[in-house]
Amino acid sequence: MLEGHEPDEDTQYRIGSLTKTFIAVQVMRLRDEGRLDLADPLGKHLDAGQVASVTIAQLLSHTAGLASETPGPWWERSPGDLRPALADILGPARHPAGRLFHYSNPGYGLLGALVGQLRGHGWEHALRQEILDPLGMARTTVSPEPPYARGFAVHPWADVMQLEPAEGTGLMAPAGELWSTAADLCRFAAFLLDGDDRILPAKTLAEMRTPAAPPGDDAWASGYGLGFQLFRHDGRVLYGHSGSMPGFLATLCVSPADAIGGIALANATSGPDIAAIAVDLVTIVADNEPRIPARWKPLPDVEAALLVLTGLWYWGPRPYLLRLLADRGLELSPTAGSGRASRFRAEPDGTWTGLDGYYTGETLRLIRGADGLVDHLDLGSFVFTREPYELDAPLAARPDPEGWRGF
Repeated sequence: MLEGHEPDEDTQYRIGSLTKTFIAVQVMRLRDEGRLDLADPLGKHLDAGQVASVTIAQLLSHTAGLASETPGPWWERSPGDLRPALADILGPARHPAGRLFHYSNPGYGLLGALVGQLRGHGWEHALRQEILDPLGMARTTVSPEPPYARGFAVHPWADVMQLEPAEGTGLMAPAGELWSTAADLCRFAAFLLDGDDRILPAKTLAEMRTPAAPPGDDAWASGYGLGFQLFRHDGRVLYGHSGSMPGFLATLCVSPADAIGGIALANATSGPDIAAIAVDLVTIVADNEPRIPARWKPLPDVEAALLVLTGLWYWGPRPYLLRLLADRGLELSPTAGSGRASRFRAEPDGTWTGLDGYYTGETLRLIRGADGLVDHLDLGSFVFTREPYELDAPLAARPDPEGWRGF
């Protein structure tokens, strides 16, 4: 429906709530810079009135208990100047903070204001400077720039249409204002898959993908992290966000396990399940073109002192295998069956921090004996020894005084 221009990868569409993932990336940048803590109450950084006590993490994960929409006319179809102050986008709380997932558009309006407050200029300027320009997303904007699609409503019982309004939403813009193109969203999807140290490292994106609240359904078909929707389909978990505004539907989702992203955009108020289309795109490609395993290559260097630590260790009588990874990383996993397996990142102080599984965030230490050699591993008070229940082991792994014997 663009005169003289067929829709292509450079055509702008309004992406609705996909905007929220961009806002969440900005907030996590501030966290990584030490400008805020996710546990901070919003009132520590912003004059937030009645919602000063909700935390930044609760706002990111939609667990702050706020209303889904603003008071007054529906914000998506009314001018933003009807809500000139933060208090104007907030109605009464709907649930106790921190108890359950309840999607809140005003919550992201607050997060956009938070970004502006801490950056000293609007979230839009920060977005351009910190994310869009580094990723080469020149066609992602707050207001539409030609060529762009117009938003339509299609009559449910006849093949006729009418234009939908495209109001500037003011303080609610962080919840759904952005316009983007398929090409730009491909660049953003690549960033969400691999990370970019100029913006956010992969480990922070992995943190954002972790479910932050119970999913609300037994099937676990969907969930929410920190600015990420989680989609589960045929055993595959995908991450991203859907979006809608009057006249537009959008979804971007990525599968890190497959290194594939799916994007679907439409200029219609309602119609197909746009999220299902994006998920199907990923599934079809992943099922028919499985990811080629990375080529094996040796470590570029190795510390002899770490190499001698590899091999079997025992947690009580259970054998575990310790492997050496790149950048002095370690991996500890049971030799057979399911169990507490984790990878660990080396820290400057000579310890390691758990990256996944049961030991996420826990500290692994090498405990040395009087001879200076490593005697055992201490992992959050769990003791791993070279032999099951070694003689002279610490209390947590101390053998029976009579040792191993027949009964």
